[in-house]
Amino acid sequence: MAIVVGKMTLIALLCFMVASAPYGVNGAVTCQMVVSSLTPCASYLTRGGPVPASCCSGINSLYSAATTTPDRQMACKCMKQASGMLPGIRLDAATSLPGKCGVNIPYKISPDTDCNKVQ
Repeated sequence: MAIVVGKMTLIALLCFMVASAPYGVNGAVTCQMVVSSLTPCASYLTRGGPVPASCCSGINSLYSAATTTPDRQMACKCMKQASGMLPGIRLDAATSLPGKCGVNIPYKISPDTDCNKVQ
């Protein structure tokens, strides 16, 4: 029962984010792209365990798409928004995720990150 409620909460959260998130007008990265790229990571972010290959694939795809400062700032803002809205997220898991997927991002994934300073 808890798993079903958790999945329904995640689906509702993702739908809310897609419907209400600011979309990049001039950039290649949108919150919808961030959400779809990171959805496979939800189980790792809330329960730990091994990182799913589909999660790393999404992270690498998102990293490849975020080639400009506005794109990286948009991705940061969307991830920050998601980290504050996903119930039960383990911030240590979120912080370690890029490294576990072989991606080096120059900022910490955290609710405290100032995305406007991301280059």
